[in-house]
Amino acid sequence: MRSLVVCVLIVLGLTACASQTGADENSVELAAGTTLTDELEFTAPTLSQETFEGISLAGKDAVVWFWAPWCTQCRREAPLLAKSQSDNPEVAFLGVAGLGETGAMRDFVDDYGLDAFEHVADLDGSVWQRFGVVQQPAYAFIDSGGTIEVVRGELGEDGISEHLATLTGN
Repeated sequence: MRSLVVCVLIVLGLTACASQTGADENSVELAAGTTLTDELEFTAPTLSQETFEGISLAGKDAVVWFWAPWCTQCRREAPLLAKSQSDNPEVAFLGVAGLGETGAMRDFVDDYGLDAFEHVADLDGSVWQRFGVVQQPAYAFIDSGGTIEVVRGELGEDGISEHLATLTGN
């Protein structure tokens, strides 16, 4: 079953590097009965060969960014994420790289100056699956109270800023 999910994620990723803009039609709610801790109960390897515990994001305002190293929309969003993280040091940022090789993921982080926040290599698609993500880029905006909003597609500078302002109350 797990390999089927990974295959589906790869096929969708190859055919659907999300091209729509405008988060409203791409925003999704998590299934009823899903708790934040369900989503954050994962362990994943970081690109720096450490182990990341998803539960470490609980109780924090956080942005989880789902990306792939070859995705052109992700390449456009990357500098915006670097700036957003720099402008919002009180928010935890996590990159979840998938659908690629670890070396290409590291190169992407280096090329776009994204090393100020942690990135995990989701090689089996399990973290993407936890959040219901099937395309990139996608975002999970998590507030400190445990509310989570998953947004699929490219947001651009204004969209990222709007979601961060809602998240932080600014």
